[in-house]
Amino acid sequence: VYTTGDEEAFRERYPEVSPEAVVQFLTFDPENPNSILRCVQGARENARTVREIISSEMWLALNRFNMMVGTAAASRIPIIDRGGFFGEVKLASQTFAGITNSTMTHGEAWHWCRLGRQLERADKTSRILDVKYFMLLRSVEDVGTAFDDLQWAAVLRSASAFEMYRKRYGRIAVPKLVQFLMLDREFPRAVLYCLLVARDALHAISGTPLGTFRHPPEKLLGQVCSELAYATVDELIGSGLHEFIDDLQQRINRVGDGVYDTFFALRAPEQFPE
Repeated sequence: VYTTGDEEAFRERYPEVSPEAVVQFLTFDPENPNSILRCVQGARENARTVREIISSEMWLALNRFNMMVGTAAASRIPIIDRGGFFGEVKLASQTFAGITNSTMTHGEAWHWCRLGRQLERADKTSRILDVKYFMLLRSVEDVGTAFDDLQWAAVLRSASAFEMYRKRYGRIAVPKLVQFLMLDREFPRAVLYCLLVARDALHAISGTPLGTFRHPPEKLLGQVCSELAYATVDELIGSGLHEFIDDLQQRINRVGDGVYDTFFALRAPEQFPE
């Protein structure tokens, strides 16, 4: 729940914390806008409104995804016992991303897809890392223990990063893990990689050359990318990783707000530049 930033909403709806309550809240709760059910329903509705822009393969994949989640939500089987459901959700999400890349013209609409996906992915990867680093460590004595290693392995799996990390670094070590999830330029779920792709997509949409800016979100995203590109893992950890990630998440949110204000917010005619 901390990973999605919805702890306050969770406690309002579920007075007692339990595995079943957490899974229900994050999976099928219709009142939670960040539940899997609501996200997939929202994605399908968004796709319906731009049906003429996306490919028929994308529409089919999204409808199947929506039906799969809806059927599971209507089932009486306890959520905690639903075997491979979450694996199917992850596979359906990754399949849709692959279909999008392979069936959609790589023009403005595709760049919008990339921009939204990469900003969201950067935010979620940073949250997954922050929850383990700041909240799940029970005590200093737990550092380096088998229990600690199991939790870090779970963090890597949550980001679909376990195999790629092991191929790169082998044994789990916190500095290397932070390096991989925050600063790697080749792993597609690393924060820096995601933000660099988002930056390129934003400039492709606006037409502004890279290295310059015309709109506030271009400036802010460029600054974040530059800081991460020149940062070292020792600097991130030494200055306080939790504080750095917290500030990073706020800046990513400001980029998203800036994109909305620049490209989507309705303004009076006198507000438009001549």
